[in-house]
Amino acid sequence: MTSFIISAVVLVVLAVFVVGIYNRLVGLRQNVNQGVADIDAQLRQRHDLIPNLVNTVKGYAGHEKETLDSVISARNQAASGPVSSNDEAQLRVALDKLLALGEAYPDLKASANFQELQRELSNVEDKLAASRRALNAAVSRFNTARESFPAILFAGMLGFQEADFHRLDESEKGVVDQVPNVAF
Repeated sequence: MTSFIISAVVLVVLAVFVVGIYNRLVGLRQNVNQGVADIDAQLRQRHDLIPNLVNTVKGYAGHEKETLDSVISARNQAASGPVSSNDEAQLRVALDKLLALGEAYPDLKASANFQELQRELSNVEDKLAASRRALNAAVSRFNTARESFPAILFAGMLGFQEADFHRLDESEKGVVDQVPNVAF
């Protein structure tokens, strides 16, 4: 009878211990998922700003059709489905070219609308960088907790796979409901 009670107590303590590990890993995994969602939200905001920025520039520098076309093309590529980091990099380069037009057109540079859109885009880029850092930290905390003893003994059995730092590229979907209509 005593061995049965001792076995039952050990099993209960083990079960409580495993439930604690499980709950901790669930919380950390949710932090990783939140980081991915935060990046997606910032990318959506960036993609939504681009048509307004293009339309503002178009009013001042309408004959810069090639630059405007490249921005819209890069934006549409980055905003359509799964994206590689290359798509986001091409969008960043195209945006830099668009913003450089402000230097070539003093009236555009002086436009309050253009300045506000530039500020908004800069804020989005700052938030995006912060979201990326937060995601990396969340992934690191999750992986550390998952690989630490004794969690490593149970994590695989409980369905917790290693979070991927490279998941960031795949998470940068920025799927936007509407493609901008830019006519020249």
